[in-house]
Amino acid sequence: MAEESDRRGQGARPARAPRRITPDYLQRAAMHYLERYSAPAAQLRRVLARKIALSCRHHGETPAAHAATLDEVVARCIASGLIDDRRFAEARASTLRRRGQSQRAVAARLSAKGISRDLVGEIACGEAADELAAARIAAKRRRLGPWRRQETRAEFRQRDLAALARLGFDYATARAAIDGEAEPAP
Repeated sequence: MAEESDRRGQGARPARAPRRITPDYLQRAAMHYLERYSAPAAQLRRVLARKIALSCRHHGETPAAHAATLDEVVARCIASGLIDDRRFAEARASTLRRRGQSQRAVAARLSAKGISRDLVGEIACGEAADELAAARIAAKRRRLGPWRRQETRAEFRQRDLAALARLGFDYATARAAIDGEAEPAP
């Protein structure tokens, strides 16, 4: 028995059974999640749906019985301003752009989080200057192009262009970032 508990790495204490789903429990779970993470409505819905599914599987209930409660909790969070998809998408997009993500990558990430296509289109559309700045950030982070040693820069030009293309930048933007000069240190 001691061997078995050592292999699991959890000691001898058994796993706790999931709680039964009640409207109060779901509301508290939503608040706890939103205290820790910024999330769009679709993400909160997925998290709570997983909790419902786990509880229902353990207690022999059907998850469809809690669909109305789930909708109410998410609607209450939206109405109170705890969830704002636009605010989340704008903040997440600006963070990703500062990290050097392309417009395509930003749009894909936002869509994966459950942001609507229309909102993604509004937010992810940036100017060409923004795209070039993001490509330069990506090249700098990966030490491509002007941030590569001068003697190997020409040898690795095609690989550097391909790396930026895989990150979602178009050819003209990648070429401008790779063939440009590194900005001087302040």
